[in-house]
Amino acid sequence: QLQASGGGVVQTGGSLRLSCATSGRTSSIGGLGWFRQAPGKEREFVAAIRWADRNTRYGDSVKGRATVSRDNVKNTNYLQINNLKPEDTAVYYCAATQSRPIYSSMARQDLYDYWGQGTQVTVSS
Repeated sequence: QLQASGGGVVQTGGSLRLSCATSGRTSSIGGLGWFRQAPGKEREFVAAIRWADRNTRYGDSVKGRATVSRDNVKNTNYLQINNLKPEDTAVYYCAATQSRPIYSSMARQDLYDYWGQGTQVTVSS
């Protein structure tokens, strides 16, 4: 199971750290991704981390502003986004894959087997 949290209302230029707690068969997870969906828009890739070597990939919209990480002890994954912009407003989802994704596939939504509920992030201008 995946449980995303940490959303809220933030002012433009602020920072936010989202958490995604994993439970159950965490040993079978090969990677974890973050996606977001704004009202009226398609869900888009934000970031992903491959568990074996912590290799990461970021979407163009957050590149340079986001950091994805994981805490093995807490079985929790984090997405930190700095310098938030109003266009970052969306529902953010975490998802897990049992595969060991190569870099080029980490952004594919169909790669991910399990999805958590979303957490709302609102950036006020």
